[in-house]
Amino acid sequence: MPQPHAAVDVVGLNKTFRVPRQHVMTLKERALHPLRRIDVDELVALRDISFQVAEGEFFGIVGRNGSGKSTLLKCLAGIYRADTGRLRIAGRLAPFIELGVGFNTELTAIDNVVINGVMMGLTPRQARERFDAIIAFAELESFLDLKLKNYSSGMQVRLAFSVMVESDADVYLIDEVLAVGDAAFQQKCFDVFYRLRDAGKTIVLVTHDMPLIERFAHRSLALESGRIDLIGEPAEVAQRYYRLNFEDHPGAAGGARRVAGVEEMWIEDEEGRRVDLVPHGERFTIVARVAVHEPIAEPDLHILLENDNAQRVFVTTTRELDAVGEPLEAGEDVIMRVHAVNSLGAGRYHAGCWVHSGRTVVTYRRRVCDFAVHGPDELGGLVVLDHSIELDRRLAEARP
Repeated sequence: MPQPHAAVDVVGLNKTFRVPRQHVMTLKERALHPLRRIDVDELVALRDISFQVAEGEFFGIVGRNGSGKSTLLKCLAGIYRADTGRLRIAGRLAPFIELGVGFNTELTAIDNVVINGVMMGLTPRQARERFDAIIAFAELESFLDLKLKNYSSGMQVRLAFSVMVESDADVYLIDEVLAVGDAAFQQKCFDVFYRLRDAGKTIVLVTHDMPLIERFAHRSLALESGRIDLIGEPAEVAQRYYRLNFEDHPGAAGGARRVAGVEEMWIEDEEGRRVDLVPHGERFTIVARVAVHEPIAEPDLHILLENDNAQRVFVTTTRELDAVGEPLEAGEDVIMRVHAVNSLGAGRYHAGCWVHSGRTVVTYRRRVCDFAVHGPDELGGLVVLDHSIELDRRLAEARP
């Protein structure tokens, strides 16, 4: 049902690219054969896309490479013109789509800040007034006189993101270029996401990072072959994304192929019995059984716990073991056990598991099993840390 105050409204959007099979490389060729017909292939990038994003909503867009994510974002930004359909953006728009778009590498930082600021709706005076804040956020105070062609890709990302933040737009379109930034700057970006979301800004984020979607997004959309595959809760869309990537590929024989599968998980008490209740303070074990269907060259198994609100409270990996990297063979059953003392607060928790081959996830399952924790009932945190308390009472005038 249409939302009365949608910040982004897309109805029946279609986009097709016409790719010539041969290219006319010179003016001579064009002059000699002015009427030659050039055959083209049609690449359908988007097919009948319709969705809405409410004002103040953080909306995630995910999909495999070639699914149409970036094309959709560029249509929203006005970089591409849709073939058919309509789209509407309510309010001032700030796109952060491709590294270097809008930058002149022969100019210095201040010139590029003014140019990009104007492109995002600021006046030249406003852009100059915000220059110090932009440079401070980007941490580029020592590089003001350098031309941008001498900046690293990470420095350019920091500058472009900082300009976008200071543009004070109503709708932000952000592509996955944040992956170029270093870990410290990515954390600053995450802090900005929280601030913009709390301020009621509308954010449309394209990414392959499912934890990022689950952490920030209110809703998400999964694209597959240019069509909307699913719109829903971030956790549900993340699960669908992993299924599209790692379990639904056609095999050589035409059937479904899975490199590996998380077959089952369970919780054991200190005596090795399967349980669904773990008292606080007692030892317990999280167990996952993974079936290997095809060889995995560099296996790395992860186990995670999350609460009922889909907050991750614990993640661990076999990366710390000496055995990591030893190939797994087809037909193997791998049992991973994580032994721990229960420091979780009272509540219900869900266990999941995923498997990497090198840097590629080959299978992923969330909420395979769950268990309850009782006590200490008087505390409401997610975990209870081993800690001590000190109380220092003195008269105000006696304080240093």
